[in-house]
This record gives sequence, structure tokens and C-alpha cells, in this order.
Amino acid sequence: MTMNECVRCGACCAWFRVDFSVYELDGAGGSVPETLAIAVNGTTVRMRGTDHWPPRCAALCGTLGQQVHCAIYEWRPNPCREFAEGSAACAEARRRHGLPPLA
Repeated sequence: MTMNECVRCGACCAWFRVDFSVYELDGAGGSVPETLAIAVNGTTVRMRGTDHWPPRCAALCGTLGQQVHCAIYEWRPNPCREFAEGSAACAEARRRHGLPPLA
């Protein structure tokens, strides 16, 4: 798998809900822009766009399976940083969008 495939894909950004700690928001000392998150409870927020069906992160730009990029890649929350390319979750997201699993 190459990074180029992730740049074309974007399936994970349009399949999963992205919840993370409020302390990752820029207003609390983190780096994720507060305007891209909504409150879940007192300690958890969710990326805008992943709070409804079908999900699509508000920071995802472009066309799935063709050319995408994350508008806040350098400031993305931990769930995005920890997502494993080529994992079972990656394969499931790709399948849901009609894309083959990564080799």
C-alpha cells in the first residue's frame, strides 16, 4: 500500500463516526479547529459531518476513490492519526464505497 492510495481513497473519512477528547480542540490547547467539532458530552466531541448518516467528515475535500485530501491533516484528531491503512476497518470502509481492499 502506498500513501498515494490513501490520497485517492477517503473511504474511512466517509464511513466512521470520529469521536475524540475535547482536549484535542484548539481552544483547549490541542490542534483540531473547534469549528469542525460538535459536542457529544462534557469530555467528548465529534467531527462535523460524522454526526449524521451518511457520514462524511467536514474536513474531507474531493471525490472518494478518485482524489481526496484532509483539510486539517496536520491538526487531525487522534482517531484519524491512529487509523491503520490496510486494516480490517479500512477494508470494510472501502468495501462500503465499492472500492477493493488494499493489497
